[in-house]
Order: sequence, then structure tokens, then C-alpha cells
Amino acid sequence: RVQTVESGGGLVQPGGSLRLSCAASGFIFSSYSMDWFRQAPGKGLEWVSQINPDASTTYYADPVKGRFTISRDNAKNTLYLQMNSLKTEDTAVYYCVRATMVDERGQGTQVTVSS
Repeated sequence: RVQTVESGGGLVQPGGSLRLSCAASGFIFSSYSMDWFRQAPGKGLEWVSQINPDASTTYYADPVKGRFTISRDNAKNTLYLQMNSLKTEDTAVYYCVRATMVDERGQGTQVTVSS
């Protein structure tokens, strides 16, 4: 079955950085685009970024453009999200998802940006 396990979250001050990882299994990772979504407290799920199967194309939501970088290692079946210049409004649970199929999402990793 499809499984994604996110890690790398934590508490960071505004302006800081974190790198999230997502270990994927149960499908041919290199055949699918991958996405990051997030859900802030009391809000709905928000799309953050997407990367195509061979990593040649990436997309970002406007709120994170220029601060976040999505990448992948198909040999390791792993997706990454480098987050720089973090803001308090980036506080959320972050999920990696296969090809925007949010119903498959796992437990996510908590990112808290606070001074």
C-alpha cells in the first residue's frame, strides 16, 4: 500500500530554516509527481509545492515562492522540502502526497515557527 512518512519538523524562530523529508513506499516513486501540502491550526489543507517525476519542473504556491525549495532523490524514494526565511504563518502540519492524492496522506510533520 502507499505509504509516506514525513520527518524533519520542529520548533524554529522566525527567519530560521528547516528541511523536511518524506520517505515513500508502496508505489513506483520515480513515476509520479509529488506534492507538499500543509494544514495550519483551524484551517483547511493548503497546497505548497509540486515536483515532476524527473525533477525537471517545480511549482510553488505564492506564499512560499522564493523561500521554499522542493527536491527529490528517486534512488532513495525520498522527497524533500527546504524551508528558509520561515514566518509564523508557515506554522502547520506538513504532508507529502503522491500526485495531489491527499486522501493517501500520512501523519505529517509539525512545523512551528515562533519566537
